Amino acid sequence: MAANTISLKLLVDSTSQRVLFAESGKEFVDFMFNILSLPVGTVIRLLTKEQMVGSLGNLYDSLENMNDTYILSPANKDTLLKPIVPNNAANVPPLLPTVESSNLKPTGIYRCGNTYHRGSCGLYVANDSKSVCPSCNNVMTQNATIVNPRKGSSTNEGGYVKGVVTYIIMDDLVVTPMSAISCFTLLNKFNIKDVGVLEEKTINIGIDEGVKLLKASLQLKTVLTDAFLKKKAGESDASSSSGVHSIVI
Repeated sequence: MAANTISLKLLVDSTSQRVLFAESGKEFVDFMFNILSLPVGTVIRLLTKEQMVGSLGNLYDSLENMNDTYILSPANKDTLLKPIVPNNAANVPPLLPTVESSNLKPTGIYRCGNTYHRGSCGLYVANDSKSVCPSCNNVMTQNATIVNPRKGSSTNEGGYVKGVVTYIIMDDLVVTPMSAISCFTLLNKFNIKDVGVLEEKTINIGIDEGVKLLKASLQLKTVLTDAFLKKKAGESDASSSSGVHSIVI
């Protein structure tokens, strides 16, 4: 498997050519959950304005083309057009293109440095070093230290979900832990009478597939089917593994 790709196992109904569900480990689920952290401006730039559903692309285009004469702060305009993407989780697979972010650095946190009114001054913090302490009227110029929660000693995996579990991802991106019972329940749900129509297909997901997933997740309820089974004219199936296997249960 190529660098910066992850594998996803699809269970396909060969009769209707639809993905019933997918099986994956931690990496794919972390990538999908990490989409929730993306700012809208970043999503528009990743998909391009022309591919956006609805009118958000027009809204983005309007702000981008608006003369700075009408903008209160060019810095605020840049923040909306090129928002800083939060780094919420370490070790999430980089399956989306890197886009340029605003040059603005995150605002610091400041507190009052007055030691004489420590009891009441310590109650206040500000995100502007020119703010005035409500307790003593001193300018709040002293940097405050942000303390992150202590990480549990049980895992250093990073990401969002635990890696000891296999997960089921439905075509509409409902994600649940996998069990033998859940698989049979799903086959009954889809009214599969002949397991001979089921095929297992392994997909290698890179940046191109990551963008397809992002786009489909904003448009459809059949995300996996649209991203991996519906091929445009002339498009090859290079992202899938060479073996497609029938399922015997």
